[in-house]
Amino acid sequence: MRLVEKRFMERLDDASKNWKSARKVYQTLTFKSLALILFYSNFVERLAYRTKIDKLMDILTFIQNFREAFGENAELPLVFWYSDEQKGETEKINGCFFKGIKTARDGGIISLNAENIGCGGGKFYTGFTEMPERVPTFVSLKEKYKQTPEMVIDFIQQIGVPRTEKKYLHFARIDKVESLEEIEGIVFLANPDMLSGLTTWAFYDNNAEDCVVSTFGSGCSTVVTQATLENRKGGKRTFLGFFDPSVRPYFEADKLSYTIPMSRFKEMYETMRQSCLFDTHAWGKIKERMNG
Repeated sequence: MRLVEKRFMERLDDASKNWKSARKVYQTLTFKSLALILFYSNFVERLAYRTKIDKLMDILTFIQNFREAFGENAELPLVFWYSDEQKGETEKINGCFFKGIKTARDGGIISLNAENIGCGGGKFYTGFTEMPERVPTFVSLKEKYKQTPEMVIDFIQQIGVPRTEKKYLHFARIDKVESLEEIEGIVFLANPDMLSGLTTWAFYDNNAEDCVVSTFGSGCSTVVTQATLENRKGGKRTFLGFFDPSVRPYFEADKLSYTIPMSRFKEMYETMRQSCLFDTHAWGKIKERMNG
């Protein structure tokens, strides 16, 4: 809408309490201006509002289905995405940045970047920096996760960690976002019973042997790096993670991560109620145990 039509709308709003004044404003409108105003207010604004509601309904429908499948007390998954806008105040996190994930689990938003991620590997695997020179030696000789530094380098070259052009990486609980449009992946923090349901749901419409995979890597690489790469190529793999001993102290002893890239979640969203999670005797017994 052009500036003149916007100004007429403002004048109409100001004059709404005074019929005579409103009538004068109305009489000054050309037919073209009035048509544009009516089009904008009755179509464009409503369409934008309807789109926003539809996106919110998708999230609410999933949450309702999730609660019905896993129980009212099941922890909602987290989502992560990149943007140039800071969403949450996050102080510097020394060491593994998953130390700060409790904020997101409790309903807040954390916004990470190269300044507040204290771990060099964390900065690298989230795409904010190039690989620090010390990483191969540290992972091999200090952490003893690979036999040689060369094996670490080979692993990193194989996965091809993408650099981000965005300023922030955000984590939030799924009920705290209004849209899934920019989301890279959905992260479930699951015990064995929940993992049973989540992975069986993933297998429901996918016979590929790599439908559910567990890869070597840090907590941030198995969650953020792998899911982001998979999402951006429209892939179907989903990822078990948090086997890394360095990340495990920051989560409950019975929890692993299960990350679904957004490209795959869009498909699984449609099959959730068709899967074993609803109206089956076997899953009903597991659900009862989870909520007992």
